[in-house]
Amino acid sequence: MSNQVDVGSARGGLDSLSISGFRGIGQLEIPRLGRVTLLAGKNGVGKTTVLEALRVYAARGRFDTLREVLSRREELTTFRDEDGDLVSAPALERLFHQNSEDRGPVAIGPVGAGRELTIDDIEDISNVPRELIDFIEDEDAKVLGIVFGGVRFFYPWSRSTSTRRRLWRPLRSSKQESLPPLTRCESLGPGPLGSQDLATLLDEVALTDDETLAIEALRLVFGDRVDRVAAVGEDASLGLSRRVVVKLTNYPNPVPLRSLGDGATRMFGVALALANCRHGILLIDEAENGIHYSLQSKFWNMVLRAADAHNTQVVATTHSKDCINGFAAAALAFPNIQGNLVRIDRHNGSHRAVDYSKEELETAAEQSIEVR
Repeated sequence: MSNQVDVGSARGGLDSLSISGFRGIGQLEIPRLGRVTLLAGKNGVGKTTVLEALRVYAARGRFDTLREVLSRREELTTFRDEDGDLVSAPALERLFHQNSEDRGPVAIGPVGAGRELTIDDIEDISNVPRELIDFIEDEDAKVLGIVFGGVRFFYPWSRSTSTRRRLWRPLRSSKQESLPPLTRCESLGPGPLGSQDLATLLDEVALTDDETLAIEALRLVFGDRVDRVAAVGEDASLGLSRRVVVKLTNYPNPVPLRSLGDGATRMFGVALALANCRHGILLIDEAENGIHYSLQSKFWNMVLRAADAHNTQVVATTHSKDCINGFAAAALAFPNIQGNLVRIDRHNGSHRAVDYSKEELETAAEQSIEVR
């Protein structure tokens, strides 16, 4: 990934975020993002959509990321190919806020900084590269235009007819050399990472100082009983893929990481993602999942310290009061590391971000004030 660069500001992150026309969000401005930002709010207000917008922004609109974002929510369309076989493709129209002819473009980026990513349907193909025009006209194709940092590139989509509705499928993109550099971005869903993913992340930091971060995460749960970790190979006879094993004190043989529980696996995965995400972005959906309430403060201590040391920006979501209290305690313990709590509200279809200062966080934690 030699074409990766920092997201934006000199400290290696976005200071703010503006989203318009993206999926369920018509307009949302978050005026302040920290080194670590925790997004709270009721279910269905769009917290996960904010993470998806950041992922698309970091990828500069790469098609693979657009496809993954849509596929994760099973937002697919089906059509019959030239051989009459039924196939599926990402439902591109679901990227936009309004599924109508007059929908506006998607725009994602820092507030008022002129570094936004835009995604739009191109109706006027006069500005499309000459080599695509004949192809578009022959195939009756539609064009998705991406703009970032003065670079414009296109994804043509071919029109296909089904018995129910008009569908689109990707054909090819502009040359990769013309695409703007992306930012490294790791995205963790609500559940723990798979064994193969954990092993791959561990391979990247094995025998380096970053490996100790993952071991420290396990020690938050098991103390000094954790000696070492390792990724071991496949065992076809047992039907096992690559996996992570842990050497515990007083145990003669390593034990599978997953046998230690979802909490240990979750914390280990977050630590590995942080270690693999220097100068990039880490997105964590439902950060509290699997982690006992008594460990929330220690967990966020680890995240804040590691994010600062690795120049990584972390944006996470939660709807857990214990998670918020743990985050508040950790943010107050590290006053030199910017930790922000933002609540996302939605009323009558409009979105609003409520930013809590550290003083407000402290008061809310002390007096058990509801901020979710």
